[in-house]
Amino acid sequence: MNTPTHRSILVVYRPAAGRYTAQFRSVVEAAADLGVRTVVLLPSGQEAPEADGLPQYHADLENSDAVRAAVDTIVAEHRIERIFPLFEGDVLPASRSRKDHGIPGLTPDQALNFRDKNVMHRRAEELGVRVARSCRPDTVGAVAEFADQVGYPVVVKPYAGWACGSTYRVDDREELDRVWAEMGDDRHEYRVEEFIRGTEYHVDSLFQGGEVVFEQLSQYTYAILEYLNEPGGTISRKYGLTPGEQRILELNALVLRGFGLSTGVVHAEFFLLDDGEVVFGEAGARAGGGSIVPAIEAGRGINLAGEWCRLELDPQYRTEARLGPEIGTEYLSSGEYGRIVAITTPAELTALEAVLDADVWKGVGDVLAPPTRSNDVLGWYVCEGTDFEDVRARFKTVRDVFRVETEQA
Repeated sequence: MNTPTHRSILVVYRPAAGRYTAQFRSVVEAAADLGVRTVVLLPSGQEAPEADGLPQYHADLENSDAVRAAVDTIVAEHRIERIFPLFEGDVLPASRSRKDHGIPGLTPDQALNFRDKNVMHRRAEELGVRVARSCRPDTVGAVAEFADQVGYPVVVKPYAGWACGSTYRVDDREELDRVWAEMGDDRHEYRVEEFIRGTEYHVDSLFQGGEVVFEQLSQYTYAILEYLNEPGGTISRKYGLTPGEQRILELNALVLRGFGLSTGVVHAEFFLLDDGEVVFGEAGARAGGGSIVPAIEAGRGINLAGEWCRLELDPQYRTEARLGPEIGTEYLSSGEYGRIVAITTPAELTALEAVLDADVWKGVGDVLAPPTRSNDVLGWYVCEGTDFEDVRARFKTVRDVFRVETEQA
């Protein structure tokens, strides 16, 4: 057998809906700039035109054993130096494949800190960071007792979920019984947390050698669990940070080091309470979802996924990001359901003042149904402004322009 000699990386890539296309292209470009070839692992039965000309393999990405078997084959044929999972659900299988073949990066033990919220919160507590009180939903009585202790509402969520999928805010015992029936026999896949009342933030970070080389604090303009009632928005906080906001950045670095991150990209979420105390929410070892990556690229001049690749492959590389104005991004949504007959285009949105970028994932002929996840939306846009309130005012302007017309499907 010939030993592979060409330096290569493996990208685990899910092309559906185009939500990771820009990240994928940025990683491929970064690797190519360093003379490294990209090998792609795609979901079974899916193709990606943007991967044309690259070695491609397929596997059932929902099956960790299938992923590891595919990587066994890939490593036998290519000199894989790093593995880049772009999607939350691929972080743990990728870590197992790294361990199988001695590839640097997050190990399974470290990856669990970023994927299993039971492990995640326990480890954060060990680091001295406050988290929401929680319990295991072993029985409906145990959950009801917990709710009586901490007070309604409580949050029922998968311990390894993402984007608020199958996540419930439970406001009373009657609703708990309804949610319990929906969970069915899968209660072992869930956890229950107290509802934290505070302002929600996220921090998007790049680490290299255990040190923060880039960080951006942003504030959500909505409560994440309320995604059914309002479009998801987030606005950067670069100037005039409060002591509480500074504390979030300090705790972010503490948590990520404590989770075992050396080099990589992380999207982490925190709550800032009215009394100034900070509560850790969760962290994912991947670039932020939705339009966070294009928002940071528009505002700071770097693509988080591409930077991650460069930091991994070149120990001498240094991230250089501009500071720029405050940047906001908001999902595009509509209360209209049915088959789309007309929809505002990205070009019409970017023609508006202060709008820097936009993408519309749905088009004429697509059928709209009520969302089931916080990222189940029509697209996004990015705009700039002088401060938080200015950006939020621009959100309303863009929202008023965006139109969707439907007919009965």
